[in-house]
Amino acid sequence: MHNKSETRMHLTSFINFVENKFETKIKVIRSDNGHVFKMNEFFSFKGIIHQIHYVETLKQNGIA
Repeated sequence: MHNKSETRMHLTSFINFVENKFETKIKVIRSDNGHVFKMNEFFSFKGIIHQIHYVETLKQNGIA
């Protein structure tokens, strides 16, 4: 990937690949709160839950 703007294209291709190759559905995607992952319509269409991981949040990072 050369630019962040390619993220959506690669993510949708990856999701379609996994669904077709392994005959399963992706249920959850966890990402940071980056604008490139704001694909709410696509995730809703596919039935994917988008979980947002906040950077440097100790409970979410597993750091005690």
